[in-house]
Amino acid sequence: MNAAYSAAIDWLFKTQYRGIKLGLDNVRFLLAALGEPQNDLQFIHVAGTNGKGSVCAMIDSVCRTSGIKTGLFTSPHLVRFNERIQINGVPIKDAEVVGGLQRISALIDQDRHPTFFEITTALAFDYFRSQGVELVVLETGLGGRLDATNVVNPLVSVLTSIDMDHQKWLGHTLREIATEKAGIIKEGVPVVSGPQFSEVRQVLEQIASEHSAPFSYTEMPIDCLFVGLAGSHQRLNAAIAVDAIRKAAIQTDSRALKEGLANVYWPGRFQRVDARIILDGAHNPSAAKRVVETWRECVGPQRATIIFGGLSDKDLQGMIARLSALAARFLIVPIRSQRAASPADIASFLPQHVPAIQCASAEQGLKLAYRFDEQILVTGSLFLVGEILALLDSGESVLQTSSQ
Repeated sequence: MNAAYSAAIDWLFKTQYRGIKLGLDNVRFLLAALGEPQNDLQFIHVAGTNGKGSVCAMIDSVCRTSGIKTGLFTSPHLVRFNERIQINGVPIKDAEVVGGLQRISALIDQDRHPTFFEITTALAFDYFRSQGVELVVLETGLGGRLDATNVVNPLVSVLTSIDMDHQKWLGHTLREIATEKAGIIKEGVPVVSGPQFSEVRQVLEQIASEHSAPFSYTEMPIDCLFVGLAGSHQRLNAAIAVDAIRKAAIQTDSRALKEGLANVYWPGRFQRVDARIILDGAHNPSAAKRVVETWRECVGPQRATIIFGGLSDKDLQGMIARLSALAARFLIVPIRSQRAASPADIASFLPQHVPAIQCASAEQGLKLAYRFDEQILVTGSLFLVGEILALLDSGESVLQTSSQ
Protein backbone atom coordinates (compact mmCIF):
# COMPACT_ATOMS: atom_id res chain seq x y z
CA MET A 1 0.00 0.00 0.00
CA ASN A 2 1.63 3.24 -1.07
CA ALA A 3 1.89 6.31 1.14
CA ALA A 4 -0.44 8.48 -0.93
CA TYR A 5 -3.21 5.87 -0.83
CA SER A 6 -2.73 5.31 2.91
CA ALA A 7 -2.96 9.05 3.57
CA ALA A 8 -6.07 9.44 1.43
CA ILE A 9 -7.84 6.49 3.07
CA ASP A 10 -6.83 7.68 6.56
CA TRP A 11 -8.34 11.10 5.81
CA LEU A 12 -11.55 9.51 4.54
CA PHE A 13 -11.96 7.13 7.48
CA LYS A 14 -11.42 9.94 9.99
CA THR A 15 -14.62 11.49 8.66
CA GLN A 16 -16.45 8.54 10.26
CA TYR A 17 -16.03 10.31 13.57
CA ARG A 18 -18.69 12.71 12.31
CA GLY A 19 -21.09 9.79 12.57
CA ILE A 20 -24.12 9.01 10.41
CA LYS A 21 -26.05 12.03 9.17
CA LEU A 22 -29.16 11.42 7.15
CA GLY A 23 -30.02 14.16 4.66
CA LEU A 24 -29.21 15.25 1.14
CA ASP A 25 -28.02 18.87 1.46
CA ASN A 26 -24.31 18.12 1.96
CA VAL A 27 -24.04 15.50 -0.77
CA ARG A 28 -25.92 17.75 -3.21
CA PHE A 29 -23.54 20.60 -2.43
CA LEU A 30 -20.54 18.32 -3.01
CA LEU A 31 -21.92 16.86 -6.25
CA ALA A 32 -22.67 20.34 -7.54
CA ALA A 33 -19.03 21.27 -6.93
CA LEU A 34 -18.01 18.20 -8.95
CA GLY A 35 -20.24 19.20 -11.85
CA GLU A 36 -23.23 16.96 -11.09
CA PRO A 37 -21.71 13.66 -12.28
CA GLN A 38 -24.92 11.77 -11.41
CA ASN A 39 -26.75 13.64 -14.19
CA ASP A 40 -24.51 11.99 -16.80
CA LEU A 41 -25.19 8.45 -15.58
CA GLN A 42 -27.99 5.92 -15.70
CA PHE A 43 -28.92 4.03 -12.54
CA ILE A 44 -30.78 1.09 -11.13
CA HIS A 45 -31.39 2.06 -7.50
CA VAL A 46 -31.81 -0.71 -4.90
CA ALA A 47 -33.01 -0.39 -1.30
CA GLY A 48 -34.26 -2.90 1.27
CA THR A 49 -33.31 -4.59 4.53
CA ASN A 50 -32.08 -7.97 3.35
CA GLY A 51 -30.97 -9.15 -0.07
CA LYS A 52 -30.23 -5.80 -1.68
CA GLY A 53 -26.51 -6.52 -2.05
CA SER A 54 -27.17 -9.89 -3.66
CA VAL A 55 -29.72 -8.35 -6.05
CA CYS A 56 -27.22 -5.63 -6.97
CA ALA A 57 -24.52 -8.24 -7.63
CA MET A 58 -26.88 -10.21 -9.86
CA ILE A 59 -27.99 -7.18 -11.85
CA ASP A 60 -24.35 -6.17 -12.27
CA SER A 61 -23.32 -9.67 -13.40
CA VAL A 62 -26.11 -10.00 -15.98
CA CYS A 63 -25.60 -6.51 -17.38
CA ARG A 64 -21.85 -6.80 -17.85
CA THR A 65 -22.31 -10.26 -19.36
CA SER A 66 -24.59 -8.45 -21.84
CA GLY A 67 -21.67 -6.20 -22.83
CA ILE A 68 -22.81 -3.15 -20.87
CA LYS A 69 -20.07 -1.19 -19.11
CA THR A 70 -21.47 -1.51 -15.61
CA GLY A 71 -20.58 0.28 -12.40
CA LEU A 72 -21.42 -1.25 -9.04
CA PHE A 73 -21.64 0.76 -5.82
CA THR A 74 -22.18 -1.19 -2.58
CA SER A 75 -21.36 -1.03 1.11
CA PRO A 76 -19.72 -1.93 3.35
CA HIS A 77 -16.51 -3.37 1.99
CA LEU A 78 -15.15 -6.59 3.44
CA VAL A 79 -11.36 -6.30 3.20
CA ARG A 80 -10.44 -3.21 1.14
CA PHE A 81 -12.28 0.07 0.65
CA ASN A 82 -11.93 -0.20 -3.15
CA GLU A 83 -14.44 -3.09 -3.20
CA ARG A 84 -17.25 -0.53 -2.79
CA ILE A 85 -16.70 0.97 -6.25
CA GLN A 86 -16.33 -1.41 -9.20
CA ILE A 87 -16.53 -1.29 -12.99
CA ASN A 88 -17.18 -4.57 -14.77
CA GLY A 89 -16.26 -6.43 -11.59
CA VAL A 90 -12.90 -4.65 -11.12
CA PRO A 91 -12.48 -2.47 -7.99
CA ILE A 92 -11.38 1.13 -8.41
CA LYS A 93 -7.58 1.46 -8.56
CA ASP A 94 -5.66 3.00 -5.67
CA ALA A 95 -4.50 5.89 -7.84
CA GLU A 96 -8.10 6.73 -8.75
CA VAL A 97 -9.06 6.71 -5.08
CA VAL A 98 -6.19 9.08 -4.28
CA GLY A 99 -6.95 11.46 -7.14
CA GLY A 100 -10.68 11.45 -6.49
CA LEU A 101 -10.36 12.08 -2.76
CA GLN A 102 -7.82 14.85 -3.29
CA ARG A 103 -10.22 16.54 -5.71
CA ILE A 104 -13.12 16.17 -3.28
CA SER A 105 -11.21 17.34 -0.22
CA ALA A 106 -10.30 20.56 -2.02
CA LEU A 107 -13.99 21.25 -2.67
CA ILE A 108 -15.31 20.63 0.83
CA ASP A 109 -16.92 23.48 2.71
CA GLN A 110 -15.81 22.99 6.32
CA ASP A 111 -19.08 24.49 7.57
CA ARG A 112 -21.04 21.69 5.90
CA HIS A 113 -18.51 18.87 5.96
CA PRO A 114 -19.86 15.72 4.31
CA THR A 115 -19.83 12.34 6.02
CA PHE A 116 -17.79 9.28 5.08
CA PHE A 117 -20.66 7.83 3.06
CA GLU A 118 -21.45 11.11 1.31
CA ILE A 119 -17.82 11.47 0.23
CA THR A 120 -17.70 7.84 -0.91
CA THR A 121 -20.90 8.29 -2.94
CA ALA A 122 -19.52 11.41 -4.62
CA LEU A 123 -16.22 9.64 -5.33
CA ALA A 124 -18.09 6.78 -7.00
CA PHE A 125 -20.26 9.03 -9.19
CA ASP A 126 -17.26 11.11 -10.25
CA TYR A 127 -15.25 7.99 -11.09
CA PHE A 128 -18.08 6.31 -12.99
CA ARG A 129 -18.59 9.41 -15.12
CA SER A 130 -14.88 9.76 -15.86
CA GLN A 131 -14.75 6.14 -17.04
CA GLY A 132 -17.79 6.36 -19.30
CA VAL A 133 -19.89 3.84 -17.37
CA GLU A 134 -23.14 3.03 -19.18
CA LEU A 135 -25.14 1.76 -16.19
CA VAL A 136 -24.65 2.10 -12.43
CA VAL A 137 -26.14 -0.47 -10.07
CA LEU A 138 -26.57 1.62 -6.94
CA GLU A 139 -27.16 0.19 -3.47
CA THR A 140 -28.45 2.48 -0.76
CA GLY A 141 -26.40 2.71 2.38
CA LEU A 142 -29.03 3.30 5.07
CA GLY A 143 -32.74 3.69 4.48
CA GLY A 144 -33.56 5.44 1.25
CA ARG A 145 -35.39 8.76 1.59
CA LEU A 146 -32.46 10.60 3.18
CA ASP A 147 -29.69 8.26 2.01
CA ALA A 148 -26.81 9.98 0.20
CA THR A 149 -27.47 7.88 -2.90
CA ASN A 150 -31.00 9.30 -3.22
CA VAL A 151 -29.98 12.13 -5.54
CA VAL A 152 -30.47 10.14 -8.73
CA ASN A 153 -33.37 9.64 -11.10
CA PRO A 154 -33.09 5.93 -11.89
CA LEU A 155 -34.40 3.75 -14.70
CA VAL A 156 -36.08 1.58 -12.06
CA SER A 157 -36.35 1.58 -8.26
CA VAL A 158 -35.96 -1.82 -6.57
CA LEU A 159 -37.12 -2.76 -3.07
CA THR A 160 -35.96 -6.04 -1.59
CA SER A 161 -37.32 -7.55 1.63
CA ILE A 162 -38.08 -4.86 4.24
CA ASP A 163 -37.83 -5.85 7.90
CA MET A 164 -36.74 -4.49 11.27
CA ASP A 165 -33.19 -3.06 11.23
CA HIS A 166 -31.45 0.26 11.87
CA GLN A 167 -34.37 1.31 14.08
CA LYS A 168 -32.29 4.09 15.67
CA TRP A 169 -32.30 5.94 12.36
CA LEU A 170 -35.26 4.58 10.41
CA GLY A 171 -38.02 4.14 12.98
CA HIS A 172 -39.34 1.47 15.31
CA THR A 173 -42.21 0.08 13.25
CA LEU A 174 -42.35 -1.65 9.89
CA ARG A 175 -44.47 1.20 8.53
CA GLU A 176 -41.86 3.79 9.52
CA ILE A 177 -38.99 1.76 8.07
CA ALA A 178 -40.94 1.08 4.87
CA THR A 179 -41.62 4.80 4.48
CA GLU A 180 -37.89 5.52 4.64
CA LYS A 181 -36.99 2.73 2.20
CA ALA A 182 -39.74 3.82 -0.21
CA GLY A 183 -38.12 7.24 -0.38
CA ILE A 184 -36.19 6.03 -3.45
CA ILE A 185 -39.46 5.90 -5.43
CA LYS A 186 -39.45 8.69 -8.03
CA GLU A 187 -42.12 10.32 -10.15
CA GLY A 188 -43.14 8.00 -12.98
CA VAL A 189 -40.22 5.61 -12.45
CA PRO A 190 -41.14 1.88 -12.37
CA VAL A 191 -40.81 0.07 -9.04
CA VAL A 192 -40.00 -3.62 -8.58
CA SER A 193 -40.54 -5.07 -5.11
CA GLY A 194 -39.93 -8.45 -3.59
CA PRO A 195 -42.52 -10.03 -1.27
CA GLN A 196 -43.38 -7.79 1.68
CA PHE A 197 -45.35 -7.87 4.93
CA SER A 198 -48.89 -6.53 4.56
CA GLU A 199 -48.17 -3.27 6.43
CA VAL A 200 -45.11 -2.71 4.22
CA ARG A 201 -47.16 -3.36 1.07
CA GLN A 202 -49.67 -0.69 2.10
CA VAL A 203 -46.93 1.90 2.50
CA LEU A 204 -45.12 1.05 -0.73
CA GLU A 205 -48.26 0.97 -2.84
CA GLN A 206 -49.48 4.28 -1.43
CA ILE A 207 -46.18 6.07 -2.05
CA ALA A 208 -45.88 4.59 -5.55
CA SER A 209 -49.41 5.76 -6.33
CA GLU A 210 -48.62 9.28 -5.08
CA HIS A 211 -45.67 9.36 -7.50
CA SER A 212 -47.52 7.78 -10.44
CA ALA A 213 -44.83 5.09 -10.37
CA PRO A 214 -45.80 1.79 -12.01
CA PHE A 215 -45.51 -0.82 -9.25
CA SER A 216 -45.07 -4.60 -9.43
CA TYR A 217 -44.17 -7.44 -7.09
CA THR A 218 -41.77 -10.26 -7.86
CA GLU A 219 -42.85 -13.20 -5.75
CA MET A 220 -41.98 -16.31 -7.77
CA PRO A 221 -38.36 -17.53 -7.65
CA ILE A 222 -36.41 -18.45 -10.75
CA ASP A 223 -36.34 -22.23 -11.05
CA CYS A 224 -35.12 -22.75 -14.61
CA LEU A 225 -31.62 -21.23 -14.26
CA PHE A 226 -28.64 -22.01 -12.03
CA VAL A 227 -27.88 -19.21 -9.55
CA GLY A 228 -24.30 -18.96 -8.35
CA LEU A 229 -25.19 -17.91 -4.78
CA ALA A 230 -26.17 -20.50 -2.17
CA GLY A 231 -29.68 -20.84 -0.78
CA SER A 232 -33.17 -21.06 -2.22
CA HIS A 233 -33.82 -17.43 -1.24
CA GLN A 234 -31.25 -16.39 -3.85
CA ARG A 235 -33.57 -17.75 -6.55
CA LEU A 236 -36.11 -15.14 -5.50
CA ASN A 237 -33.41 -12.46 -5.45
CA ALA A 238 -32.47 -13.56 -8.97
CA ALA A 239 -36.08 -13.12 -10.10
CA ILE A 240 -36.12 -9.60 -8.61
CA ALA A 241 -32.87 -8.79 -10.44
CA VAL A 242 -34.21 -10.05 -13.77
CA ASP A 243 -37.49 -8.14 -13.39
CA ALA A 244 -35.55 -4.97 -12.54
CA ILE A 245 -33.45 -5.33 -15.68
CA ARG A 246 -36.57 -5.81 -17.78
CA LYS A 247 -38.43 -2.85 -16.21
CA ALA A 248 -35.35 -0.72 -16.90
CA ALA A 249 -35.67 -1.71 -20.60
CA ILE A 250 -32.08 -2.97 -20.64
CA GLN A 251 -31.39 -5.26 -23.55
CA THR A 252 -30.27 -8.72 -22.49
CA ASP A 253 -30.64 -12.17 -23.99
CA SER A 254 -31.06 -15.69 -22.61
CA ARG A 255 -27.31 -16.33 -22.73
CA ALA A 256 -26.54 -13.24 -20.62
CA LEU A 257 -29.20 -14.18 -18.09
CA LYS A 258 -27.95 -17.75 -17.84
CA GLU A 259 -24.24 -16.89 -17.60
CA GLY A 260 -24.73 -13.76 -15.49
CA LEU A 261 -26.73 -15.54 -12.81
CA ALA A 262 -24.51 -18.62 -12.86
CA ASN A 263 -21.30 -16.61 -12.48
CA VAL A 264 -22.47 -14.02 -9.95
CA TYR A 265 -19.94 -13.52 -7.14
CA TRP A 266 -20.92 -11.85 -3.89
CA PRO A 267 -18.49 -12.60 -1.05
CA GLY A 268 -19.60 -12.86 2.54
CA ARG A 269 -23.06 -14.20 1.74
CA PHE A 270 -23.07 -17.88 2.66
CA GLN A 271 -19.61 -18.07 1.15
CA ARG A 272 -17.72 -21.32 1.59
CA VAL A 273 -14.04 -20.44 1.77
CA ASP A 274 -12.66 -23.91 2.49
CA ALA A 275 -13.82 -27.36 3.52
CA ARG A 276 -14.59 -26.17 7.06
CA ILE A 277 -15.64 -22.51 6.94
CA ILE A 278 -18.77 -20.73 5.72
CA LEU A 279 -19.07 -16.94 6.03
CA ASP A 280 -22.32 -14.99 6.13
CA GLY A 281 -22.68 -11.37 7.14
CA ALA A 282 -26.23 -11.74 8.48
CA HIS A 283 -26.79 -8.81 10.84
CA ASN A 284 -30.47 -8.93 11.87
CA PRO A 285 -32.86 -11.67 13.03
CA SER A 286 -34.54 -12.23 9.68
CA ALA A 287 -31.15 -12.66 7.99
CA ALA A 288 -30.02 -15.01 10.77
CA LYS A 289 -33.14 -17.11 10.21
CA ARG A 290 -32.25 -17.28 6.51
CA VAL A 291 -28.72 -18.43 7.36
CA VAL A 292 -30.10 -21.32 9.41
CA GLU A 293 -32.42 -22.32 6.55
CA THR A 294 -29.61 -22.11 4.00
CA TRP A 295 -27.27 -24.14 6.23
CA ARG A 296 -29.83 -26.93 6.41
CA GLU A 297 -30.37 -26.78 2.64
CA CYS A 298 -26.67 -26.74 1.72
CA VAL A 299 -24.88 -28.47 4.61
CA GLY A 300 -27.47 -30.67 6.28
CA PRO A 301 -28.80 -31.32 9.79
CA GLN A 302 -25.44 -31.19 11.56
CA ARG A 303 -24.71 -28.38 13.96
CA ALA A 304 -22.05 -25.69 13.58
CA THR A 305 -19.34 -24.13 15.65
CA ILE A 306 -20.45 -20.51 15.30
CA ILE A 307 -17.99 -17.63 15.48
CA PHE A 308 -20.19 -14.66 16.30
CA GLY A 309 -19.59 -10.94 16.67
CA GLY A 310 -21.97 -8.05 16.21
CA LEU A 311 -22.72 -4.36 16.58
CA SER A 312 -24.28 -2.97 19.73
CA ASP A 313 -27.11 -1.26 17.82
CA LYS A 314 -28.35 -4.55 16.33
CA ASP A 315 -30.93 -6.99 17.70
CA LEU A 316 -28.28 -9.37 18.96
CA GLN A 317 -30.69 -11.24 21.19
CA GLY A 318 -32.99 -11.96 18.25
CA MET A 319 -30.06 -13.11 16.12
CA ILE A 320 -28.68 -15.39 18.84
CA ALA A 321 -32.12 -16.90 19.40
CA ARG A 322 -32.36 -17.97 15.76
CA LEU A 323 -28.77 -19.15 15.44
CA SER A 324 -28.99 -21.21 18.65
CA ALA A 325 -31.01 -23.83 16.78
CA LEU A 326 -27.90 -24.48 14.71
CA ALA A 327 -25.15 -24.02 17.27
CA ALA A 328 -23.03 -26.75 18.77
CA ARG A 329 -21.31 -23.84 20.51
CA PHE A 330 -20.71 -20.11 20.13
CA LEU A 331 -17.26 -18.54 20.04
CA ILE A 332 -17.99 -14.89 20.82
CA VAL A 333 -15.47 -12.41 19.42
CA PRO A 334 -15.08 -8.63 19.35
CA ILE A 335 -15.09 -6.85 16.01
CA ARG A 336 -13.19 -3.78 14.89
CA SER A 337 -15.86 -1.11 14.94
CA GLN A 338 -16.74 1.81 17.18
CA ARG A 339 -20.22 0.29 17.34
CA ALA A 340 -19.04 -3.20 18.34
CA ALA A 341 -20.78 -5.07 21.13
CA SER A 342 -18.43 -6.61 23.69
CA PRO A 343 -18.27 -10.41 23.92
CA ALA A 344 -19.56 -10.13 27.50
CA ASP A 345 -22.64 -8.21 26.37
CA ILE A 346 -23.31 -10.72 23.59
CA ALA A 347 -22.83 -13.63 26.00
CA SER A 348 -25.64 -12.29 28.17
CA PHE A 349 -28.10 -13.18 25.40
CA LEU A 350 -26.97 -16.79 25.05
CA PRO A 351 -29.25 -19.62 26.18
CA GLN A 352 -27.78 -21.62 29.05
CA HIS A 353 -27.89 -24.94 27.21
CA VAL A 354 -25.57 -23.78 24.40
CA PRO A 355 -21.83 -23.82 25.25
CA ALA A 356 -20.07 -20.50 24.68
CA ILE A 357 -16.52 -19.21 24.88
CA GLN A 358 -15.57 -15.54 24.88
CA CYS A 359 -12.48 -14.83 22.76
CA ALA A 360 -10.11 -11.89 22.82
CA SER A 361 -10.03 -11.52 19.02
CA ALA A 362 -11.43 -12.87 15.77
CA GLU A 363 -8.10 -14.58 15.15
CA GLN A 364 -8.25 -16.36 18.48
CA GLY A 365 -11.81 -17.44 17.75
CA LEU A 366 -10.81 -18.82 14.35
CA LYS A 367 -7.87 -20.79 15.79
CA LEU A 368 -10.07 -22.21 18.51
CA ALA A 369 -12.84 -23.17 16.07
CA TYR A 370 -10.49 -25.48 14.19
CA ARG A 371 -10.01 -27.55 17.36
CA PHE A 372 -13.62 -28.72 17.24
CA ASP A 373 -15.05 -31.25 14.82
CA GLU A 374 -17.97 -29.31 13.35
CA GLN A 375 -17.99 -27.14 10.30
CA ILE A 376 -17.58 -23.47 11.15
CA LEU A 377 -20.06 -20.66 10.55
CA VAL A 378 -18.81 -17.07 10.85
CA THR A 379 -21.72 -14.64 11.18
CA GLY A 380 -23.24 -11.65 12.95
CA SER A 381 -21.73 -8.81 10.95
CA LEU A 382 -20.08 -8.07 7.62
CA PHE A 383 -17.34 -6.38 9.64
CA LEU A 384 -16.53 -9.75 11.23
CA VAL A 385 -16.70 -11.53 7.87
CA GLY A 386 -14.21 -9.00 6.50
CA GLU A 387 -11.84 -9.58 9.42
CA ILE A 388 -11.94 -13.34 8.93
CA LEU A 389 -11.42 -13.01 5.17
CA ALA A 390 -8.42 -10.76 5.79
CA LEU A 391 -6.97 -13.32 8.22
CA LEU A 392 -7.43 -16.13 5.73
CA ASP A 393 -6.07 -14.04 2.86
CA SER A 394 -2.96 -13.11 4.85
CA GLY A 395 -1.59 -16.65 4.63
CA GLU A 396 -1.77 -20.02 6.23
CA SER A 397 -0.62 -18.94 9.70
CA VAL A 398 -4.05 -19.36 11.27
CA LEU A 399 -4.49 -22.83 9.85
CA GLN A 400 -0.96 -23.92 10.72
CA THR A 401 -1.21 -22.66 14.27
CA SER A 402 -4.61 -24.26 14.83
CA SER A 403 -3.46 -27.66 13.60
CA GLN A 404 -0.39 -27.91 15.81
